[in-house]
Amino acid sequence: MIYNSLGKTGIKVSRLCFGSLTLGPLQKNLSIKDGAAVIRRAAEMGVNFIDTADLYGTYPYIKEVLNDFPNMVVSSKSYAYDFKTAEETLNRALAGIGRDYIDCFLLHEQEGPLTLKGHWEAIEYLSRCKDEGLVRAIGISTHHVAGVRAAAETPEIDIIHPIINYKGVGIVDGDLEDMEQAISFAWSKGKGIYAMKALGGGHLISDLQRAFDYIINFPYLHSIAVGMQRIEEVEINVDIFNGKVPNKEKLDSVKNYERNLFIQDWCTGCGRCIRRCQQGALSIGKDKKSQVDAKKCILCGYCGSVCKELAIKVI
Repeated sequence: MIYNSLGKTGIKVSRLCFGSLTLGPLQKNLSIKDGAAVIRRAAEMGVNFIDTADLYGTYPYIKEVLNDFPNMVVSSKSYAYDFKTAEETLNRALAGIGRDYIDCFLLHEQEGPLTLKGHWEAIEYLSRCKDEGLVRAIGISTHHVAGVRAAAETPEIDIIHPIINYKGVGIVDGDLEDMEQAISFAWSKGKGIYAMKALGGGHLISDLQRAFDYIINFPYLHSIAVGMQRIEEVEINVDIFNGKVPNKEKLDSVKNYERNLFIQDWCTGCGRCIRRCQQGALSIGKDKKSQVDAKKCILCGYCGSVCKELAIKVI
């Protein structure tokens, strides 16, 4: 496994980062035992970096694995916008993973300079926590080119977690070239950068090797978060990131493993999920219930987090 220093933070991370969203209640909803087993296999194979978020509900899996691998680098995210919400979500992260510090804490889904301005109290709070040793580095996650550029220009931000893949799936305000240029600019500013959605939320699994070839060879990334929910996926991804030819039987199994956003028939058509989706993938159908445009959906599952009827799942 290749390890890189995450920008100027001094935090050393594996090139492959374990994306934990897929384990939790928004997606596979594995038992703590089964989910922890998947993370543990990644750690055994050299993956020392794991991505989570306040929204994901995956802290219990991570806490279980930290008992055996206490030096894993953990990065979490929240929608904090002021001192109070930043304190609440940071404390929830620390309690959730069972540590008195967290390596990275990011503001989730930042869109650009105006969003950062609106969340500035949270950035100030996290900066103070960084001085106190509660957080080692602070940053943002974003699906927006403008978000990357704004973060690159902000000295208080150490880390950027942007969406990027060879087809540009999921980039909200530009195309792939725009995002490449923004990430290159952020790199030149010394930011730590770890990518998300290298497989386009599952849309690019059928062309997995091309997707990974692109993202691994893109020169302005320190790490790449890949969602994994089965041990076979871990073993295949580690082999690919280590330049090895993966087991064909396991590879075929992964390529044939389809995930979809499923909306139950008890959906009330309230529209919360539509307003939540940054990709414009949801709408109200003729039956007055939510429907999904599979071509636009990146299977993040965030829409499910606002559904009061629990009618949405990634399965």
